[in-house]
Amino acid sequence: MPLSNEFIQTRLQEKFGDSVSAFEQPYGMLSFEAPHEMNLKVMQYLYDAEDLKFRFLTDLCAVHYPDQPGRELAVVYHLHNLTDNIRIRFRVHVSIEKPDVFTATNLFSAANWMERETYDFFGVNFIGHPNLKRILNVDEMDYFPMRKEFPLEDQVRLDKDDEMFGRGGSIN
Repeated sequence: MPLSNEFIQTRLQEKFGDSVSAFEQPYGMLSFEAPHEMNLKVMQYLYDAEDLKFRFLTDLCAVHYPDQPGRELAVVYHLHNLTDNIRIRFRVHVSIEKPDVFTATNLFSAANWMERETYDFFGVNFIGHPNLKRILNVDEMDYFPMRKEFPLEDQVRLDKDDEMFGRGGSIN
């Protein structure tokens, strides 16, 4: 039987019950979420199950949702079954006050750099990471630049001509 999104969802629900939720299939890719303290259990199951075989971590990143109190940061994992060429998206949410998620470096060595980058830009603390420190920004930074905590532009600048940036005015 070929691997399908419905089969993957069924297997996850059989194993984890209501702990896995928010199943959807945008553009045909199965996407779901689980509590942040279960991230390793879910990924280990997806990795070990012989009928699932999600053994490649394609991507790991974060998204900041400032309008969702207690769930402001989402850590997003993209996993790939290379045998059947199926990809899935898995999310866990954490609060910005306690952005702790277990590291996936023992399961996927590729998670090392991606978790460091996610820490560097979003401030997610990957518990158990072997070397969690800034990787692209300077160590002296006391903020996380990809969080939506600051305005995109300084609205009081006098030297900025909106017309030069294609905003306002007409194009001749």
